Amino acid sequence: MIEIKPYSRGVYYYETDRMGIVHHSNYIRWFEEARDDFMRQIGMPYSKLEERGIIIPVLSVSAQYRKHLTYEDKFTIQLHCRKFTGIKSFFEYEVFDEEGNLCVTGESSHCMLNSELKPFRFKKEFPDVYERFAEAAEEGPKA
Repeated sequence: MIEIKPYSRGVYYYETDRMGIVHHSNYIRWFEEARDDFMRQIGMPYSKLEERGIIIPVLSVSAQYRKHLTYEDKFTIQLHCRKFTGIKSFFEYEVFDEEGNLCVTGESSHCMLNSELKPFRFKKEFPDVYERFAEAAEEGPKA
């Protein structure tokens, strides 16, 4: 399994509401930022996949809020690719403040499609990409 480093940054002013608290929708955006970082860490940035005709749409996403963040807070997202089936991937997210407090947890699921938005024989057509996802996942087919 590939070890994935946490994604970190600070809260920007525009991400907060009038009370100075991060608007809930931004956590979903941060999950996407963490996934983008994950893709780069496994050597498969979205741009490289799209050049090869692979797209990875979101099937579902959810978040459970525990503790709010505010402007200028620093946070870290630990992403886990929990499962890869060969056509679908399932991610879990944990957002921590700089003191290590768990602020938000979340999940998302995704599928692999070709540029015509149709499933394809992922393992056969793109064995190198398939292998990287299988190596990064905690559960699923092994390359």
